[in-house]
Amino acid sequence: MQQAFPWFVIVAVGAVLVILVIGVITMLRQGKVDARTSNKLMRYRIIFQFMAIALIAGAFLFSGR
Repeated sequence: MQQAFPWFVIVAVGAVLVILVIGVITMLRQGKVDARTSNKLMRYRIIFQFMAIALIAGAFLFSGR
């Protein structure tokens, strides 16, 4: 399980990065995207950000240092 934590963190942070980039791109396309899409992307980013922070905190908590 100790070897799986870094991969989970990398995947979670990567998902946050991808969602953030998609959100920025959709915001740059001014007239073509409604507010619901931007709001949904922001919610997904916050959820994945929470998961990434929780995984990092869990890794520090269970590392025993």
